[in-house]
Amino acid sequence: MKLAEETATTGPVLSVRGLKVEFSVSDRRVPVVRGIDFDVYPNEVLCIVGESGSGKSVTSLAVTGLLPETAQIEGSIRLGGMEVNGADRDVLRRMRGEDVGFVFQDPGTTLNPVLKVGRQITEGQVALSRLRRADAEARAVELLRDVDIADPEQRVRQYPHQFSGGMRQRAVIAMAIAGQPKLIIADEPTTALDVTVQAQVLTVLARRQAEMRAAVVLITHDLGVVAQVADRVAVMYGGRIVETGPVDAIFRSPRHPYTRALLRSIPRMDAGEARLDPIPGQPPMPYALPPGCAFEPRCAVGSGRPRCRTEDPTLSAVAALQQAACHYVDEALPPAKVHAMAKPKPTETTAPPLLEVEGLKVHFPIKSSVLRRTTGWVRAVDGVNISVRAGETLSLVGESGCGKTTIGRTVMGLVPASAGDIRFDGQSMVRLGRGEMRAARRRMQYIFQDPYSSLNPVLPAEDIVSEPLRIHGLYEEMGGARRVAELFDMVGLSRGMLGRYPSEFSGGQRQRIGIARALILEPRLLILDEPVAALDVSIQAQILNLLQDLQAELGLSYLFIAHNLSVVRHISDRVAVMYLGRIVEQGTRDELYDNPVHPYTQSLLSAAPDPDPAARHAGRRIVLEGEIPSPAAPPDGCVFHPRCFRASGRCSVEAPAFQPYSGLSTWTACHHAGPLDRKSATLAEVSR
Repeated sequence: MKLAEETATTGPVLSVRGLKVEFSVSDRRVPVVRGIDFDVYPNEVLCIVGESGSGKSVTSLAVTGLLPETAQIEGSIRLGGMEVNGADRDVLRRMRGEDVGFVFQDPGTTLNPVLKVGRQITEGQVALSRLRRADAEARAVELLRDVDIADPEQRVRQYPHQFSGGMRQRAVIAMAIAGQPKLIIADEPTTALDVTVQAQVLTVLARRQAEMRAAVVLITHDLGVVAQVADRVAVMYGGRIVETGPVDAIFRSPRHPYTRALLRSIPRMDAGEARLDPIPGQPPMPYALPPGCAFEPRCAVGSGRPRCRTEDPTLSAVAALQQAACHYVDEALPPAKVHAMAKPKPTETTAPPLLEVEGLKVHFPIKSSVLRRTTGWVRAVDGVNISVRAGETLSLVGESGCGKTTIGRTVMGLVPASAGDIRFDGQSMVRLGRGEMRAARRRMQYIFQDPYSSLNPVLPAEDIVSEPLRIHGLYEEMGGARRVAELFDMVGLSRGMLGRYPSEFSGGQRQRIGIARALILEPRLLILDEPVAALDVSIQAQILNLLQDLQAELGLSYLFIAHNLSVVRHISDRVAVMYLGRIVEQGTRDELYDNPVHPYTQSLLSAAPDPDPAARHAGRRIVLEGEIPSPAAPPDGCVFHPRCFRASGRCSVEAPAFQPYSGLSTWTACHHAGPLDRKSATLAEVSR
């Protein structure tokens, strides 16, 4: 640990003992946090990890005194010398302004949309009389500069909607550090961000934290981020800490079966064709915790053992600085069932592709606010060629706003094409009438990112899945209720769930319902738009295995849209990398991951967090500087040249052709394509 000497002589910034949090729900008390202890020291990063519902965020809100009045809190929370639990409102308000900075998951809900960003960054310090109003703007400019926002003198007067997602998160970090806090709590601060922006945000947060020597509590389910930034890790499950210790020990020698199962379930960029090894079942709900060990129903070590079913294990020392709560901590997990996925062989390249997209452009008009005249165009997709063969998975990757989802929606006929052609099974889709388009959609279906908002909340699952049959007038012809029940079996849901409503399902179960609905018309192509982005890592593994099983069984083709590069490597046959509406590199999965030749692809792969703490010392990452240009005003020449570490004068005036790269099956659009030379790249340390 980087500050072992200091922490031995310095008291903790935050000390939590016996913390319990219960909520009043329908005249009963629901335990969400069930007695946890931890400390955080100056200039130390403690990462709290676990699946949704484990109590991570409730713990952070309890520490800052932000829980609602329905919460009943027991135990001690000491920040410095002050007891937080039971403190009055004014004391807590001052504490949050002076001693604690909070970075929430969604900067869009943290920032007030009707107030200028600069005012929001400093208003807490002004309200506490720590900063004069006359000096507030200058201080906000300084803070925006500290978090690497370009042109802070202009940005300080802008509103949140004028900032990109990464800029908004950096503005929230500026707000959190405005009072030079002793403790920074970051709750999933990079979950909604692309890997390149994530790397920028983590770099900024690490640098500012080190300068202030603040303690950090980072809450996340991204084990790659944990491996790269943590000093110590606390793993939560069912409202308790089940394992804690130094980050190297947790990743190298995890002792609790849950920690080991989590680490085994994540897709990795260095993995081969092996099937993922997910944790079976679902995390327990706080109101329905099993007796004994909460993990016992899903545990590969203690499942079915009487002691695990009746006795809740205590957190005890298992190694130097490492603790675990397990009765059988020394027993190994059964070996993973490692075998290659039974993928169908894609149709030979001599056969026509199932889906062909040629010269696709999707431009949206920009209207003036008064006369509603077209004043410009947003070039969301600007000349894209892709194809998907039968039985193949083509993945589209790139940062938010690059046009991935627009391509998927245009293929599906939900967005009109401005130019180009889309052919499905030899038939052009761009000029079909309404009835013809409905018939064509039978053979292609869409699976959305958010499994809850894509399901009708007032219909039971059976009606949701059967709705496409009724729309197409095929309910009786295709088997009706029998067909729905068969699909529930196929996607791993019990037939007893047919009458339940979406609110009664977990996130992973809701996504299975969405998959069943997409399959009911027996399509040939599925368009999957970030289908696992909203799921915990263990549930994500279940869904990825399911998708690959269905592809093998039904011979499906997938157009897979994602920004998680580890997931993309696991599921893809070929990968197309997008930037600002254009494909900049395309090739087979292995060639693109092992030998990327476009600087943008190299930057993406470099920025992806590696779930191995040793990787933070193994080399440096390419951290792209600046923001993605607006698709309404793309740069001249190569659209990537303002952020490219290889750019030359030619790049700013001449757009590169999309052409084969010598020696590989890869195609790329770059004047200076080639293997990465780290000496010529703009590199930055992400870890301290």
